[in-house]
Amino acid sequence: MMNLYVISGVTGMTGNELARQIVKDGHTVLGFDNFFASSIQTVEDLLGKEAFCFYEYDLNCQEQMERLREEVLSRKDDFQQLIYINCAAVVHTEHFYHVNSTFETNVLGMKKFLDQAISLKADIYINCSTSEVYSMNSWNEDGGVAEEDFIVLANAEHSQRTSYATGKLMTEFFMKDAVLEKKIKGCSIRFANVYSKNERYPKHIIPHILIQLKEKGKVELLENSKVNCRTFLHNEDSCSAVLALCKSEEALDGSVYNVATDEEISIVNLVKLCGEKMGLDNPEIIFQGYRASDPERRLLSTKKLRDRTDWAPKIDLNQGIEMCVKEMGCGRHD
Repeated sequence: MMNLYVISGVTGMTGNELARQIVKDGHTVLGFDNFFASSIQTVEDLLGKEAFCFYEYDLNCQEQMERLREEVLSRKDDFQQLIYINCAAVVHTEHFYHVNSTFETNVLGMKKFLDQAISLKADIYINCSTSEVYSMNSWNEDGGVAEEDFIVLANAEHSQRTSYATGKLMTEFFMKDAVLEKKIKGCSIRFANVYSKNERYPKHIIPHILIQLKEKGKVELLENSKVNCRTFLHNEDSCSAVLALCKSEEALDGSVYNVATDEEISIVNLVKLCGEKMGLDNPEIIFQGYRASDPERRLLSTKKLRDRTDWAPKIDLNQGIEMCVKEMGCGRHD
């Protein structure tokens, strides 16, 4: 018997690939999005499939969420498990500083979606959080920062950006509390720098670099990029981690899991790698502007995730960039 998955933010970077993998496995998805930072194009291959139902709904609209609740209620008994996955979020760096909008969607919206799942007696709730919660404690020399490590947050006097991180951190407490009170099973996931070939807007660093190289032959970056290093995880791998957690009874204890890769690269070398895949040698980089409270490194340990599931990333950065370049039609052989 198959499962029914209810996914918020289904056309976003995580949601659309999750839906694709779930439908491929023979399960059914009820997904919704308001296209805040995405497009219906990301799920075009799923539209029309019996196992995929899409609704243009807003997580913050009570009337639309009630309609969703009634739809789930009418269908849930036909499935073995009911699984909620909250992918809706105000993300992208430019929005991190907008306290009201991030709070409404990331905190209040998540809590209402969790309450709906509990009221419908859903079996599992997966809360997509962020590695931003590590703030200024985003790495160490012992294989990366772990979930149980103490967090050192930048405060309001340093950066409003931390409001996004603290909001997401609050959702992790909601998740933990619901599991401890035996209302539902589930966990939270701290994703680190996920990227996708389907990103339509240059809000994250990889599409920003690729689009600038394609249109200008050079890249504009913040001064921080002279020293910053990051790891980058392809969304096919991040989504397979979500589904691996869904299948692990041990993992659904309300706790938090890092989902990342240990393949670290400097932002400068990332530009060079993108340029190489596009047939550009040593592309020009223009540095201007500065971002406060931006950690130089973000390296996460995934030992906990690997101990409790059989997950491991399959797409390395070299392959992933090639996939992105091919999708844009600007590679060496395009």
